[in-house]
Amino acid sequence: MSTITARIAGHARDIAAADWDACAGPGNPFLTHAFFTCLEDSLSATADTGWQPVHLIVDDDAGVPAAIMPNYLKSHSQGEYVFDHSWADAWARAGGRYYPKLQSCVPFTPATGSRLLLRDVGLAPALLDAAEALTVQNKLSSAHATFIEPEQVAAFEAAGWLIRIDQQFHWVNDGYATFDDFLAALSSRKRKAIRREREGALESGIEVDMLTGSAITEAHWDAFWVFYNDTGSRKWGRPYLTRKFFSLLGERMADRVLLTVARRGSRFIAGALNLIGDECLYGRYWGCSEDVPFLHFELCYYQAIDWAIANGRARVEAGAQGSHKLARGYRPTPTYSAHFIPDPGFRRAVADYLRVEREAVVEGIEALDEESPFKKG
Repeated sequence: MSTITARIAGHARDIAAADWDACAGPGNPFLTHAFFTCLEDSLSATADTGWQPVHLIVDDDAGVPAAIMPNYLKSHSQGEYVFDHSWADAWARAGGRYYPKLQSCVPFTPATGSRLLLRDVGLAPALLDAAEALTVQNKLSSAHATFIEPEQVAAFEAAGWLIRIDQQFHWVNDGYATFDDFLAALSSRKRKAIRREREGALESGIEVDMLTGSAITEAHWDAFWVFYNDTGSRKWGRPYLTRKFFSLLGERMADRVLLTVARRGSRFIAGALNLIGDECLYGRYWGCSEDVPFLHFELCYYQAIDWAIANGRARVEAGAQGSHKLARGYRPTPTYSAHFIPDPGFRRAVADYLRVEREAVVEGIEALDEESPFKKG
């Protein structure tokens, strides 16, 4: 039997776009070659920012990529949205060096998706073997795959990776024809509250534009860059993405972008950035230059629901955290990550931690379900 070997690409552009996308499939915009090159070409995800690309590739007999695992050597845990800072602290107290670690994800993107991009599904074990070998040979503390689509969790579990569960809030389209159909599924009190919020957000003469494709100009990106910086500086200390990233996104992926902007006359005052998938609308960034009550909910949640209903999308993923989404019709949904830890003692400690955490997360999701705004029964 021949041994399957993997190679490393130090940049997504080192792989032909057609080959990458043949492995990734068309459904998820974050998994496309274009999105990864936007991140890397804009110098948002590079070794200098703590995201050194080390994408693993397994070729077929003709030398064409048949499986890809997007990976980064990380010198910190920022921009991941699955928090392992306590693990890093514990490893350091034990005298170990947690960073660099191997991270399989889409940088700065807490959206569910494949972490094993497979034109040949039989190569999943080979990719995981390669990730483990890369970790062990380079004496890395660990390897991590975050926001794994549920269908791929079994592959990681079969390879012996530890599985972690967290939760986000996703809106699910139960066959609604209109926003009012969605509201009809809610309790009367919640339905009235949402209507008040929508009216309040726009009552002072604010207008909303939903833009995609060539309708998005550099002027829109200039305005959104201001909004993004305001939110980023408050949440993370400094924004993760460079200004160039947004221009490249508009240049390479405009048809997969939905930019929702609020304006007073010709002056932009707020915006929300979404990416369009085949089945899902993914909400990513929001910001504003003027504080307007309920405008955040209108741009990020209600306009997204409106668009998803009108365009036949099955769900809206509204990003990380935010229990306030529950009252707006977004449901608690489990998310999954997988972790390879070579050191036996450290692995046992993390496994014990995850066992307790998993029970708490499941109980939390059940409790949130009880608080759902949807009519009971």
